Amino acid sequence: MRGLSLTTRLGLLFAACTASVSLIAGLLFNRAAEAHFVELDQQLLELRFEAFRSLVAEVDSPAALAPRLDALQAELRLHPDLSMRLEGHDGRYWFNSADGLRAPGRDGLHDWQQDGTDYRVYGAPLRPRDPESPRISLALDITHHQHFLERMQRLIWLTVGLSALATALLGAWAARSGLRPLHRMAEVAAGVSASSLTTRLADDQVPQELVELVRTFNAMLGRLDDAFQRLSAFSTDIAHELRTPLTNLLTQTQVILSQERAVDDYREALHSNLEELQRLAQMVGDMLFLAKAEHGLLATRREALDLAGELDALLDYFSPLAEDRQITLHRSGEASLSADRGMLRRALSNLLDNALRFTPEGGRIELDLASDARGLRLTVANNGPEIPAEFLPRLFDRFFRADPARREGREHVGLGLAITRSIVRAHGGEIRCESASGWTRFILEFPAP
Repeated sequence: MRGLSLTTRLGLLFAACTASVSLIAGLLFNRAAEAHFVELDQQLLELRFEAFRSLVAEVDSPAALAPRLDALQAELRLHPDLSMRLEGHDGRYWFNSADGLRAPGRDGLHDWQQDGTDYRVYGAPLRPRDPESPRISLALDITHHQHFLERMQRLIWLTVGLSALATALLGAWAARSGLRPLHRMAEVAAGVSASSLTTRLADDQVPQELVELVRTFNAMLGRLDDAFQRLSAFSTDIAHELRTPLTNLLTQTQVILSQERAVDDYREALHSNLEELQRLAQMVGDMLFLAKAEHGLLATRREALDLAGELDALLDYFSPLAEDRQITLHRSGEASLSADRGMLRRALSNLLDNALRFTPEGGRIELDLASDARGLRLTVANNGPEIPAEFLPRLFDRFFRADPARREGREHVGLGLAITRSIVRAHGGEIRCESASGWTRFILEFPAP
């Protein structure tokens, strides 16, 4: 069965079910017909028995039977398939219309077969209350009944075979037609490539049972298309980000080596190259961090943290930068969280650094902590330019910038928010951004322990 196709399996299953139902129905009908014939034969034999009994009711010896033989023969001629036998209580035959028939003299209805002929025999005493009463036995030739039942059985087997064959063919055709959307899905899957991820199957042209499968398949193609687009954009972005420092390194090195220079010039060039290499190393480290996060390989060493104290420590660190631009830093609320201290500080530092860069002079940055039965909520908000709504869904993508033409400093390459989201998710939380009414809020939510 493992090597058979699904269409063949369904066709064979339909054929087996149809054959079973047809066979059971045929056998039941055959049994019913046979029982009906038995009932008819019994009624006939009982009726004829009473007629013959009335003809020989007073017979008590073979000699007394002689005057009634003509009447018996006349009655028997009316029923060619009926035989009668009259025997004394000692078992000697007084009369037997079928000399060759030797059916046993038993009371009631029973079947007998002799010389390839089937009989239904009915016997009873002529006078039930007389212990020495002669017995009457009537034998009905039921060969035509048996031939009818045999023909019916052959017809049943023929019907079973033909219905099974027809159902198998129709079932295979129906299965093939019903599975056509699956073949179409296989064709689409076989033809999936970077240039054909936009192909979709119409879910209004498939059976109801396959609608969910088609929708799931289309959703999978959509996810693949989205992932491919992101990967293509990421490859472009990382190539662009790496090109600038590498070009700087090559250009500066070529310039320095183009002629003899003083030792201080070489030392300055090496320092400049070191800065570019450090920037490249940081970028590569961040990318490795994100790759581990995407594959669930970030190992978090959790401990109970007082978030209020952690935020205050970060605010002390960033306060000189805030004072230079006259930006007010404010924290409110209390909460605790089981988290990796180093990772959490890195995520919050990215958010504060981001807020400081986009908060205008004299602006305000607010950090708010709140917790309830549902979990913990940390909000980092700053006033300043609003982020367009169409950019919010992509804000946490790697190398994403709302304005690609703008450079926010050589130390920022667009990985901070992506790293922050990875850290938050590694702790079982989620992060989102809201920007409206002159305020931008990054909201971190962690489930209750």
